[in-house]
Amino acid sequence: MYYPVSDEALEALVCLFKRFVFPKKTTIIHAGKQDRKVYFIEKGITRSFVLHNGKQITTWFSKEGDAACGSWDLYRNKAGFEYVETLEETTAYSVSIVQLNELYRSYIDLANWMRVLQQENFLRLQDIHIRQLNWSAKERYEHLIKECPELFQRVNLGYIASFLGITQQSLSRIRTNGHFFT
Repeated sequence: MYYPVSDEALEALVCLFKRFVFPKKTTIIHAGKQDRKVYFIEKGITRSFVLHNGKQITTWFSKEGDAACGSWDLYRNKAGFEYVETLEETTAYSVSIVQLNELYRSYIDLANWMRVLQQENFLRLQDIHIRQLNWSAKERYEHLIKECPELFQRVNLGYIASFLGITQQSLSRIRTNGHFFT
């Protein structure tokens, strides 16, 4: 856990949860459509992606213990530009953003927990952005396999290539040239 949360705050949050079991390949958040929920993933994995010139560009993966939501929904109360789809059967618990914001007013520890969680995600995104600008494809691949080896067991290589900002053919060449660490 990123920040200590009282049992009372956790209980208040859990009481609001609605449980979902989404089949593999289910889109749970749609670009251009407001979704005022945060999904806490108990089991499974999702990918976030955007469409650019008709092509899906993977921007993020969320797995057990992570939260998935549309960032514009969460922060701006507007429909966002991203999609979130399940890559495996996924068990998630949702809570509305309105209810979450009400909990933040009552439980400062819960508000701080979410702030720290979002802060960590922002820093991870910043690191990814800097790596895309400064690192070679091979270096980005090696870093991802070191930091998140489980992705390579659970996620389609095409999605991983997209996340790394390279083609699937480039990823195959990197892996063929002895850079396969799993």
